[in-house]
Amino acid sequence: MTIYNGQLYYRFMKEITMPVSEFKAKCLRLLEDVETKGDRIVITKRGRPLARVERINAPKLRLRGTWKGLVEVKGDIVHFSDDDWESNSD
Repeated sequence: MTIYNGQLYYRFMKEITMPVSEFKAKCLRLLEDVETKGDRIVITKRGRPLARVERINAPKLRLRGTWKGLVEVKGDIVHFSDDDWESNSD
């Protein structure tokens, strides 16, 4: 348990329980804490849990297909010849 501004909050595994009126007053700062520290906030109304606020992890970047439609393959890119490359000519 943690006492903050004279109010009692329960801290267990980065979870804070607070009344909706307190959340409304400190919303922006609390959301920053959720983003940076990974805290979870349980918002209560008349002592009953109403909502939980927690960080959303960024989706994993999928690389397959990201170049589709942007790049055109010309020729055989696996079995190319040993001839001089265009960039090597003077």
